[in-house]
Amino acid sequence: MRGIALLLKLISLVLLLAMSGTARADEIIVRDANLRATDEGLVLNAEFSFQITPRLAEAVENGVPLYFELDFELTRARWYWFDEKAIAKRMQVRLSYHALSRQYRLSTGLLQQSFGTLEEALDVLRRLRNWLVVDRTVSLADATYEAAVRMRLDTTLLPKPFQLSALTNREWNLESEWKQFSFRPPQQPPAPVESRRPTEAPAQ
Repeated sequence: MRGIALLLKLISLVLLLAMSGTARADEIIVRDANLRATDEGLVLNAEFSFQITPRLAEAVENGVPLYFELDFELTRARWYWFDEKAIAKRMQVRLSYHALSRQYRLSTGLLQQSFGTLEEALDVLRRLRNWLVVDRTVSLADATYEAAVRMRLDTTLLPKPFQLSALTNREWNLESEWKQFSFRPPQQPPAPVESRRPTEAPAQ
């Protein structure tokens, strides 16, 4: 009996650990985030982990679009004054279902992608790639910055009856904590100065 009890304890512990590594239905976890320098500027890549509840999935299938907000901030600590917020960016991604084509769609501005299943659309939504957050024309100091990113479902853009449900029901709330990481911008080498020898006077 003691052996069976110990086995059941071990199984319970394994299940508990497995559940702790999985995002709850009302939670988004930012698994990873990093900034990368490109010719256009600094781009953000991030990985998110989340599932939407059956109620949210049903709402999408019935024609209710979901709007996900991605927020990014870049700040620099200053000992003599308040922290400097150098960059603040926001991107909206719309998840919807087109009944005639039976396809799910992700829309960002004028860009649009179609998917055969909801899970395929969510897989792309969970992986943020090459979001230009700092244009190359922006000058950053040679200092360490604190970068932060988060994702959330914007319930204020839901139809009014769903907004009321979101006030009292966690099934309609989906958001992450801020994921923070340090970043030091790469410094561009100064442009070489062309040196010219003085023009010699022609020989007489």
